Amino acid sequence: MDLASQYPIFGPEIQCPHCYATISALTLTDSYLCPRHGAFEADPNTRDLVHLQSGRHWRYWQEKWYRKHTHPDGIRFEIHEALDRLYLEGYIAIKITISDRYRELMINYLDKGKASAQKSEIPAFKLYGIPVEFSSINDPSWEVINFILEKKPGIPQEYPYYQLFE
Repeated sequence: MDLASQYPIFGPEIQCPHCYATISALTLTDSYLCPRHGAFEADPNTRDLVHLQSGRHWRYWQEKWYRKHTHPDGIRFEIHEALDRLYLEGYIAIKITISDRYRELMINYLDKGKASAQKSEIPAFKLYGIPVEFSSINDPSWEVINFILEKKPGIPQEYPYYQLFE
């Protein structure tokens, strides 16, 4: 008997998308069981990992799980957490690129202005005061990845109270 056929599509073990603990597959099923977060089911057709209790979906790309969002608050919260991590590492975000698959979901939740530098009528989108653009639809990684932050070292001068922590 082929041992690989006894396990779900991601193999005998994965990292829990919530707590990153290594969790085991239940043999002869499409499921993984995290003692802390419960059961996850691997869908061999979509290659999604589904948390059975909440219905949340994840996809795997380059050794990392990415949540598939269905509500703008979910992706905004994820971006906010990533911005906090950047700041703690000594960086600031100068641009956010969001997957084009979230364009319709996010467009009404972004700050809109005019792209004044180009004197054009194309709206300049911002989230948390940071310029936003949407990804290319030709790159397959954007079917999994939700967003990328472009960063630079330092703390913006317009926030002098941050300097208290330096």
